[in-house]
Amino acid sequence: MTGKRIMLDVLGGETVFPPPIWMMRQAGRYLPEYRETRKRAGGFLDLCYNPDLAVEVTLQPIERFGFDASILFSDILVVPHALGREVAFEEGRGPVLTPITAAEVGELDAEAFHVNLAPVYETVRRLRKRLPDETTLIGFCGAPWTVATYMIAGHGTPDQAPARLFAYREPQAFARLLRIVAEQSAAYLIRQIEAGADAVQIFDSWSGVLDEACFEAFCVEPVAEIVRRVHAVHPDVPVIGFPKGAGRRYSGYRQKTGIQGLGLDWTVPLAAARDLQRGGAVQGNLDPLRLVAGGKALSEGVDAILRALGDGPLIFNLGHGITPETPIAHVEAMVRQVRGTQG
Repeated sequence: MTGKRIMLDVLGGETVFPPPIWMMRQAGRYLPEYRETRKRAGGFLDLCYNPDLAVEVTLQPIERFGFDASILFSDILVVPHALGREVAFEEGRGPVLTPITAAEVGELDAEAFHVNLAPVYETVRRLRKRLPDETTLIGFCGAPWTVATYMIAGHGTPDQAPARLFAYREPQAFARLLRIVAEQSAAYLIRQIEAGADAVQIFDSWSGVLDEACFEAFCVEPVAEIVRRVHAVHPDVPVIGFPKGAGRRYSGYRQKTGIQGLGLDWTVPLAAARDLQRGGAVQGNLDPLRLVAGGKALSEGVDAILRALGDGPLIFNLGHGITPETPIAHVEAMVRQVRGTQG
């Protein structure tokens, strides 16, 4: 390795200024080149499982913006798909799965799991060869709770009531489902690391809908199990946890789960983020709609984060994924401001 991957330094607790920057969903529909590649791929899962095209779209934001990190192009629902569940992506609706029943949890088939995900591992191998040496390559998976919500409801819902009811009514089956998804997700991350990922992120997009006891049981404990399994094999590879919507429960999440980087959504007050930063690297947390708006709203948001968190270990990112309507010029302006460049 000839280039210095500064994001790894920050995840190790160092302060780097200007901070490294990347965006969740940075390979996506706001880019015209992505939309063109997506048309050639056919279906969304076809794109995820085609190493040629998955590498192409993963590299697009790096080539355009020079971000400090590149995240594998895939989806959190390849895990249930690899376990034998039907998964499809419908235009205008998003993911659609065949809802799992309590009886079917024990029928999940992990025998062909890594065979099914072989194209993803090949994508990671190719990316590490193609990316600049200084660019950190991030692998990822969905957290067991978030993945389970889609497996149970069959689609996204506003408050994940189907999964919460399933957990209350079928506690043994639900606990088994979380355990299976955690075990397989850990194995998935380990394979991504072996293929070339420098760090991994666990996305818990629906952690904010749970009460205190369920948050501990469904979000904290399964993620802690994934981290334990990953670090048992790769102790030096940093893990970033992103419990979106966790609110006051962000406090203690790093210690309880064993993650190194803590991803913050845009609702986390910067004073609270500063306190969380005392425990290690934080990542985030610009409101994605400030990036859509641009101008004063964007510049003030970026400036506030840099002033509050710039003298500690910070990875600059959005507080959730970039939205399709975001103007490219606004992304360019954000990158210039974070890096302190003009033009």
